[in-house]
Amino acid sequence: MRVIVNGAAGAMGKHVIDALAAKGHAVAAAVDPAFEKNAAAAEYPCLPSLSDFKGTADCLIDFSHHSATVPLLDWAVKNGVPVMLATTGQTEDELAAVKAASEKIPVFFSANMSLGVAVLCSLVRRAAEAFPDADIEIVETHHNRKLDAPSGTALALAGAIKSVREDANLVLGRSGRQKREKRDVGISSVRLGNVVGIHEVMISTGSETLTLKHEAHSRAVFADGAVLAAEFLSGKPAGLYTMEDLKEKK
Repeated sequence: MRVIVNGAAGAMGKHVIDALAAKGHAVAAAVDPAFEKNAAAAEYPCLPSLSDFKGTADCLIDFSHHSATVPLLDWAVKNGVPVMLATTGQTEDELAAVKAASEKIPVFFSANMSLGVAVLCSLVRRAAEAFPDADIEIVETHHNRKLDAPSGTALALAGAIKSVREDANLVLGRSGRQKREKRDVGISSVRLGNVVGIHEVMISTGSETLTLKHEAHSRAVFADGAVLAAEFLSGKPAGLYTMEDLKEKK
């Protein structure tokens, strides 16, 4: 499989390139605005823009920035290249572009590329359904350079809760003097040091508390998940795919 890595100069891009090599796949091109035009590594071209790529590719893995979503998808649709989109923080317009592109090409879109987080979402959904009257709180912790809060994964966990509690009210970062409402689901964000990612969901009935937690020890886990998703897209028809699809395949 020949894969374009977009956002290749970033920390995640480098992990993806290593993960592709470990699975025997080729890097069709490494793309990042940080590269000078016509730069080249030993085995693949390093390009500042997707428009500079003139070869063929089986998939595009993106770990860049949500602002690149629309032009990236436009390029992929025009060239018929499946996309594994691993950025978060998309605006409503950018999310609409993801949906529109998925009607023409295969698009894999997930807030977190860890298979463990996909399992966590399933467990949280089941727990929220089993304890319909319990208080639920989410705490997410990341490194001090992360831009978005709450994390995309925390929002995905909240979405899993809302799928069985339609009236759930998300409360982001409580402050002030106000009583907790029964339908509230709180999300607290912590930013410190070099924490890769910790997501904890606490479900309390008052007489007992169930805590579900996932901790990523290395960013490599997200790169491995991205490569698995790219492999999953091979031969797939146009559509929008998620980690749930990949989890079911496993």
